[in-house]
Amino acid sequence: MILAGDIGGTNARLAYFQPQNGRFQLVSERVFPSRDHRGLGEIVTQFLDESGTRPEAACFGIAGPVRNGRVETSNLPWVIEQSVLANQVHLAATLLINDLEAIAWGMGALGPEDLVTLNPGAGSVAGNQAVVAPGTGLGEAGLFWDGSRHHVFACEGGHTDFAPQGDLQIELLRFLTKRIGHVSYERILSGPGLVNVYEFLCASGCGKGTAELAAAMTSGDPAAAISRAALEGNDPLATQALDLWISVYGAEASNLALKIMSTGGLFLAGGISPKILPRLKASIFIEAFLDKGRMRALVESMPVHVVTNEKVGLLGAARCAAVRGFRG
Repeated sequence: MILAGDIGGTNARLAYFQPQNGRFQLVSERVFPSRDHRGLGEIVTQFLDESGTRPEAACFGIAGPVRNGRVETSNLPWVIEQSVLANQVHLAATLLINDLEAIAWGMGALGPEDLVTLNPGAGSVAGNQAVVAPGTGLGEAGLFWDGSRHHVFACEGGHTDFAPQGDLQIELLRFLTKRIGHVSYERILSGPGLVNVYEFLCASGCGKGTAELAAAMTSGDPAAAISRAALEGNDPLATQALDLWISVYGAEASNLALKIMSTGGLFLAGGISPKILPRLKASIFIEAFLDKGRMRALVESMPVHVVTNEKVGLLGAARCAAVRGFRG
């Protein structure tokens, strides 16, 4: 039995998987609101106590840079160490990896039914792959192709400098610089980032949001309220905000694809991409993705897929534990 975790700033997902003939059978799963708990150890202890079993391997994908078995979470006030966590939950050992590293591991466990293609590219071309995942934050990762298989590596590319395209995005950069200082892509390509974009448009006099959207933003998740209003066509300013967000998304996805040379495919994952799939299928994303000047033909040849399987991070953590032979 493998214990897998996908630990984000909003939710902590834990699951037991049973490896069967190279596949991973889901045995049980729980979702915990991350901010309702003091740390990962508390969540894992509760899950293990309720299940009444102990795993043979345990791997957790965490939102944040993992260094020497230690991570300071990007969007939570937690510090997690492998050895300390193992002692807390009474396991011989645990493995921590970056959450996007876990999603990248999960690519090998997906089938065609888990993907929606936005750009077919040049077909089934072997090569490096890249993953970009907006959610509570912005995660990125790569998969290096050695000629026979992929090797996963984590990065913190979501925190690189935002490079605006066009006058409106330049004004967005100026607006956010005054508000927060350094403007990374994560400050835009995330749930809180969509709120930043909407507030920028409001402050810039681009329009006025409806009272219904204002009430929904106050009473619930403001980013979800904005995207929902945009998808339903209930608020023109929300639609403009989501479209601007998507144009930045397409440009940064293409930046990552070029840096990793992802001829084997670029995968859009995370909590937001599947939810806004109808707008991603429109022309805005692909136009921004292909707008790379002399490199247009190259990025045009790269397949682009949206990952619709919400368990990909859990599957990846389980697959990492199995492949690396990490026993608890």
